[in-house]
Amino acid sequence: MRFLLFALLTPHLSQHDNTPQEAHDGVCNKVIPAVIEKHVLTALSYYPELRETEIHFVFTRRLKKSVMAARPVIGSLFKKREKRAYNILINPVFKLEHSFESVRQIPEDVFIGWIGHELGHIMDYERRSTWGIIGFGLSYWLSKKYVRKAERVADSFAVNRGMGEYLLATKSFILDHSKLPQAYKAKIEALYLSPDDIVELVTELESEDKDKKEEMLAAEEKVVREAEAELHEEQLDKEKQPDN
Repeated sequence: MRFLLFALLTPHLSQHDNTPQEAHDGVCNKVIPAVIEKHVLTALSYYPELRETEIHFVFTRRLKKSVMAARPVIGSLFKKREKRAYNILINPVFKLEHSFESVRQIPEDVFIGWIGHELGHIMDYERRSTWGIIGFGLSYWLSKKYVRKAERVADSFAVNRGMGEYLLATKSFILDHSKLPQAYKAKIEALYLSPDDIVELVTELESEDKDKKEEMLAAEEKVVREAEAELHEEQLDKEKQPDN
């Protein structure tokens, strides 16, 4: 529910423009603040499948526990799949233990890796039906086990498209940052691929051909689908239990 309400209440457009527009290098239907355009276009270049997908990159202080988050625009979910739109929300600051730092001070490769991960989520959404996305939102809110699996899928999409080094830079930046709150580092360690996991996945992907890569990615997605089914069964069991 929180996922759905957040997506519903999130502004559809960036404050910098009113309509989707064609960016540089043939990237269409994107709204990108000028200050991060270079980094965003670099990340998008690894996702040719998203060339025509409408994505708005929006600075917002509404994100309280994350630096970035990918959300579908709720109204677009009831249109044809090719007409869907998404927001990638970006907190303009991230919280340190005793201060705040502008997201613009994040190193270039780290920022690109962060965007690449969120684009991985959009790739995951694109393969789902409308009700599948709604189910994803509910499961993500209700189950930490599901969150771990969903975040692995997003990382896998990015690694599969050649962004392994960027993801490593992002993870290392977070885990090695001396001033980031320990609670945030613990969350990243618990829910996301570790640097060692990313290196292992990169090595596996580099040794496989294209068809095998797609099989590996499909296996990752299957794990998430199984988690959804397991969560659904748990909810049904609870509903069947008599009230005390």
